[in-house]
Amino acid sequence: MNRDFRMEEKVLPPGSLEGRIRETMHDAFWDHLKERLSATPPDFSCALELLKEIKEILLSLLLPRQNRLRSEIEEALDMDLLTQEAEHGALNVPHLSKYILNMMTLLCAPVRDEAVQKLENISDPVWLLRGIFQVLGLMKMDMVNYTIQSLQPQLQEHSIQYERAKFQDLLNKQPSLLDHTARWLTRAAAQLSAPPPSGPDAADAASSPCSSPGEAASSPEPLSPTMVLSQGFLNLLLWDPEDDEFPETLLTDRARLQELEAQLRQLTILASVLLVSSSFSGSVLFGSPQFVDKLKRVTRALLEEFKSRPEEEAMLTVSEQVAQEIHQSLKNMGLAALSSDNTASLIGQLQDVARKENCVRSVIDQRIHLFLKCCLVLGVQRSLLDLPGGLTLIEAELAELGQKFVSLTHHNQQVFGPYYTEILKSLLPPAQVLETEVASL
Repeated sequence: MNRDFRMEEKVLPPGSLEGRIRETMHDAFWDHLKERLSATPPDFSCALELLKEIKEILLSLLLPRQNRLRSEIEEALDMDLLTQEAEHGALNVPHLSKYILNMMTLLCAPVRDEAVQKLENISDPVWLLRGIFQVLGLMKMDMVNYTIQSLQPQLQEHSIQYERAKFQDLLNKQPSLLDHTARWLTRAAAQLSAPPPSGPDAADAASSPCSSPGEAASSPEPLSPTMVLSQGFLNLLLWDPEDDEFPETLLTDRARLQELEAQLRQLTILASVLLVSSSFSGSVLFGSPQFVDKLKRVTRALLEEFKSRPEEEAMLTVSEQVAQEIHQSLKNMGLAALSSDNTASLIGQLQDVARKENCVRSVIDQRIHLFLKCCLVLGVQRSLLDLPGGLTLIEAELAELGQKFVSLTHHNQQVFGPYYTEILKSLLPPAQVLETEVASL
């Protein structure tokens, strides 16, 4: 189960040892079943065990009120009767499989309709049973997620209380356990109190999280717990790996924050590539959603392929491939291709995106951080309504990143809000702390 209280299918990396072992064992089992069913006379012992397990899974998918379906399944898959049929060599596996498919169609979630329909085209009885088991496994996961979703408020509240109690136990034994957390919030408050950086695209750290620099200059807002925490959470996405003073209240989330940081960095490069490319190819190509999607897929695939290498190497490949995609697309549309000088300039500017100091990358990075700051205060959907320039082409990816970030920080505030409130009392005027209790954010 992930932190969002959802069970997910375990997908093993291609070619992994665990994946190969699992595949070998599964193949051996189904090959054995095929041999038993093909024997003369057929040996139905394995098939009966499978049918028994399928029956149990189908019954587990029923809601308490579905008594009629429960009785129907019990009757159709009566194991005593099926055992007698097997002993007389009269067990009709294809007929039973068809009944099971019909029942799966009734019980599956809409997202599994297509998978069940594909099973209807399988004529081989062994392959059909194998497919039935695979889809039933997904249906079981769907039912678990449905049950968890209905219990989610209680589970979340229990999780919050449990984590807070465990942390309090540690704090009782080690009173200095919040020292790094206090310094983390102190730095965030100091950043917000400092004069805002200059430049047209500099995020206005001293203002309301989502106000423009011009608005902030005319009406600076006093610090609030929300502003300090938002700045603190954003700082975690820029954390120096060599800095050991990571806030204690977020240690269990550090791995997830590092994943979000990597995702943010990839989106920064992706948006920079799209912005630079659009300045060379004009609105015709970038007015095509298909072209933009293809360029995004190509760029992300190459960045993923080269993620263990220096960004300079990745951007060398990305720049050449993007230039090729633009050249070919212009040609396909009957438009004038880029000149050799423009192509060389495009490749050079794209390669330069590998530098963190690159002006395009720097502006995009600031704007994504501003978007995330807005997400913490306004929510993801409201923040998407007024995206800063250069980010509209990655709106879907930003929404995913923002939702993950908000979910993580919201849960953390619910658990550790009382501790943050106590720390902020020493950093902010009392009236401002009382006005917005961190625990209620």
